[in-house]
Amino acid sequence: MALEDLYQELILDHYKQPRGRGEPAQFDVHVHHSNPLCGDELDLWLGVDDDGNLRVLGFDGDGCSISMASASTMTDANTGRHMDDSLDLVECFREMMHGEEIRREEDLGDGIAFTGVAKFPVRVKCALLGWMALRDAITTYQAGRTSNSVTIEE
Repeated sequence: MALEDLYQELILDHYKQPRGRGEPAQFDVHVHHSNPLCGDELDLWLGVDDDGNLRVLGFDGDGCSISMASASTMTDANTGRHMDDSLDLVECFREMMHGEEIRREEDLGDGIAFTGVAKFPVRVKCALLGWMALRDAITTYQAGRTSNSVTIEE
């Protein structure tokens, strides 16, 4: 089986059986991100423990298989990480989506399956939706707020 085929299977698996989907019972921050160009919408809930670790991540939304599967891999890769570490991992994923050298491949987990999406610029925002929502949720939490809403502009 070719690596590209394996990556496609991972993406489909996360789309059909998303990890972290649903609103957690207890959370500290809620953010909403939307992309009006394609109609993708994503809500992300984040709970942080006293040490700054992401104790819970949950998402829900309506969107294409790329955006929902990517959000699933984001929750897998970041739950339990310290906020600062997650911010760096989000940046690693963003760089990968823009065709830059892949850093922290092992920490990205199944998120590495989205490397091929970088070849399709119109789909990059789909793959980034959940990851950018996580970055926003962390910075919202660090600013002492509990919610934020972002519409992605072209």
